[in-house]
Amino acid sequence: MSRRTKSYVTPAAYLADERRSEHRSEYFDGEVVAMTGASRKHNLIALNVAAELRAQLRGRDCETYVSDMRVRIPSANIYTYPDVVVVCGEPSFEDAEVDTLLNPTLIVEVLSKSTADYDREAKFTNYRTLSTLTEYFLVSQDERHVTRHARQPDGRWLASDVSGPDDSVELSSVGCVLRLREIYERVEV
Repeated sequence: MSRRTKSYVTPAAYLADERRSEHRSEYFDGEVVAMTGASRKHNLIALNVAAELRAQLRGRDCETYVSDMRVRIPSANIYTYPDVVVVCGEPSFEDAEVDTLLNPTLIVEVLSKSTADYDREAKFTNYRTLSTLTEYFLVSQDERHVTRHARQPDGRWLASDVSGPDDSVELSSVGCVLRLREIYERVEV
């Protein structure tokens, strides 16, 4: 009986390969994991959120990025691609390639069946180690429901949920308000 062993990939090797690749992969402490494509609903929701944030942040000292901006989580040795990322103030990048953000203010993940548990638990646990992250926003694609996690002054995280079509959620870290009607525009749930 033979055993397959996983070979360790260094962060430098991962980044070199990732920058040449036509397909995206995430990096988890030496292991490279290919990302799958997103559904129509997932794409519409992510774009709706990014467009609303960008419009509300226009003229302010914040930048909005969509799914191709990689974020590094040094404490867990992870490189990941959130669906939407906002950084306020001067963005900090890992190197001169300016494609790996180190200081996100807000991260948005659109939940899919295959990643929802990971996004809610392990991924959030790792994201919380980023000292600059002050809000984590989860958007369901199968029902009209969002969860906002906000870092409190004492370091605890407070969660709040909204699900009504006329509800809105205030993202205080970036001074924006997102209405569920706009988040779910053209999306049947």
